[in-house]
Amino acid sequence: MQTLFAFDGTESDDFTKDQKFLLYSIDNMYNLYLLLMSLLIEINKKATNHLETAQKKHLATEEEKNPNKKFINNQLLQLIVNNERLKVQLEDRKITNWQLDNEYVDLLYKEIKNSDLYKDYMSTKTSTFKEDKNFVIDIFKEIIAPNDKLYDYLEDKNLTWLDDLPTVNTFILKLLRKLKETSDPVTLTPKLYKDIEDKEYAIKLFKKTLLNQSKLGEEISGKTSNWDRDRIASLDMVLLKMAICELLHFSSIPTKVTINEYLEISKEYSTPKSSIFINGILDKLLKEYQNEGKLNKVGRGLM
Repeated sequence: MQTLFAFDGTESDDFTKDQKFLLYSIDNMYNLYLLLMSLLIEINKKATNHLETAQKKHLATEEEKNPNKKFINNQLLQLIVNNERLKVQLEDRKITNWQLDNEYVDLLYKEIKNSDLYKDYMSTKTSTFKEDKNFVIDIFKEIIAPNDKLYDYLEDKNLTWLDDLPTVNTFILKLLRKLKETSDPVTLTPKLYKDIEDKEYAIKLFKKTLLNQSKLGEEISGKTSNWDRDRIASLDMVLLKMAICELLHFSSIPTKVTINEYLEISKEYSTPKSSIFINGILDKLLKEYQNEGKLNKVGRGLM
């Protein structure tokens, strides 16, 4: 949607650069995942360094000499910290942000230490894997993910990350909940695409929408004769073209899925009334396509 919206040309123009940007921005979603996972690693390292420094004090207190190591030994964090596949991915993709911008690690570590979650967790010196896992999930969900300064930092580093952040945060939470002591190390280095068809879908939708702009525009015009073209939000036009393209050219995607997806996107990104407008247009077109036999859906329940 974003790449199509930003495209400044016609269907006859070369859009190679735009396609490269599309794939680059999708690939960058994985970098965001790695960046946030490395943040957990660096917070754990920060806690370890803080504890070791306190122990070396000339006038260390009894608590500093014999500290509670529950947080630094957290079993879930250790799974992440010691995952060799994850280390390789971080090195290969040069995810070194927190070495340069370690003030964000300090900030989040302090917020964690000052939280009631931390105080409750550290009230004992031993724990089960389940307790350790629940603690990491809670601090990620309640302290790390919603942090405004981290949000501003990510916005400054990469504009596309802001739209990816909710998806990546949700994915990380689901991943953390699934982790077990015996989880395969590969679990922490998931594939960006489910399969090759997943990647091809993104390229195909982008290309077919661009190459059929005029025809798709005519489809929309035929159902908006009472609307002033200038009153239709530009983003709504993009979403309608994408949705119509999916209805006509993607035989494996159920019509209900297509319509529901684009309505949700319009609610998130377009005007307050966009979803109603888009739903009305797509509903009219869907009935027309069904009557004319234009839909070539395969598989059960795809109509």
